[in-house]
Amino acid sequence: MRDEIDDADLLRADSLAREIFSDLANKWALLIIAVLDERTLRFSELHTMVDGISHKMLTQNLRMMERNGLVHRTVHPTVPPRVEYALTPAGRALLVTVEAMCDWTHAHLHAIEASRHRFDA
Repeated sequence: MRDEIDDADLLRADSLAREIFSDLANKWALLIIAVLDERTLRFSELHTMVDGISHKMLTQNLRMMERNGLVHRTVHPTVPPRVEYALTPAGRALLVTVEAMCDWTHAHLHAIEASRHRFDA
């Protein structure tokens, strides 16, 4: 069993913290968390709302997020089955950080765009 201190060290390549960070530090996971917000959504609703995500990537990210305890999946016994996704308390806690990142992006969008133009010139 790994040492708890080592597991929490983001700078160690073999730490659990790094693995979790890597899971979440992708554009799709952050966008899914932002879209779920305080709502429960069906797979098809998520797929529609997260523009550009493939069915496969949405499935992979939802499974990863469920495995990490951020999303709760509910299957309703209907024909066809209705599957819904909602943030868990841990997912809602992460939503605060995701919202802050969205706010930061909006606040710095024009400055970043100008910097890109200067750099690319």
